[in-house]
Amino acid sequence: QPCEVQALAEERGLRCLTPAKARDPDFLDELSALKPDVCVTAAYGQFLPKSFLSIPSLGTLNIHPSLLPRWRGAAPVQRSLENGDEKVGVTVLQTVLKMDAGPIAAQSVPRPVTEGDTAATLLDELFNEGCDLLINDVLPSLFDGSLEMREQNDDDVTEAPKLTKDEGFLNIHESPDARSVAEACRDKVRAFAPWPGTFLNVRAGDAAYRLKVLEARIGDAVDGVSYRKPALSIPCADGSVLDLLRVQPPNKKAMDAASFWNGLRGAELEFLGLEDP
Repeated sequence: QPCEVQALAEERGLRCLTPAKARDPDFLDELSALKPDVCVTAAYGQFLPKSFLSIPSLGTLNIHPSLLPRWRGAAPVQRSLENGDEKVGVTVLQTVLKMDAGPIAAQSVPRPVTEGDTAATLLDELFNEGCDLLINDVLPSLFDGSLEMREQNDDDVTEAPKLTKDEGFLNIHESPDARSVAEACRDKVRAFAPWPGTFLNVRAGDAAYRLKVLEARIGDAVDGVSYRKPALSIPCADGSVLDLLRVQPPNKKAMDAASFWNGLRGAELEFLGLEDP
């Protein structure tokens, strides 16, 4: 199925090249015949070989949704949120053979992460902002020869590897860093939405299962697991509290905390480790 860009291009009668690999010789010959001034990529996900990068006379530009050199790699927004970054932004850079390591052509003003941000909402916002930077600032300067780029500082590099499903486990017993356990869990919930999602392994009565956590926040102090409108409050090992707002049990639709709590029918809720159930 064509992406939105391809669908719009074809609707307007524009030719589209869709190679399985960017190093495909026939594709490279066709691209070379077009004699492009510049190529632009965004969330392309493939390595661009030297044979590709040598074709556009003014180089290839990439829109990358992080404040480079922080978060080079496949999942910059997700890793930024997961690690509790206070600010996010987008970078337009020149593509080189090393991933996301090229000189910076433009970078947005960092903006604070807010409570309602998720990876999905931020990706849309940052790519839109990156397109504005590209069209209004970078390309005009590139074409008139006034564009000045700055090299990245390799000492400040952090990596943003691809996400895996097992990473979605919420550990309410330990934080990976100086954040409270509840903060680290809340940050992971918004970082991994919508994919791969986050989960708790729970036991309710005789049933043990994986409970998807769709929305969460940091809660106020509580003595034990309890429902306090509108959240199911879970005390963590360090005394912090994680509020679950929306969850999804196996084979059921997403539901608010009240519906899940009522469905327990008084059964005690126990939180299990990653390997269980």
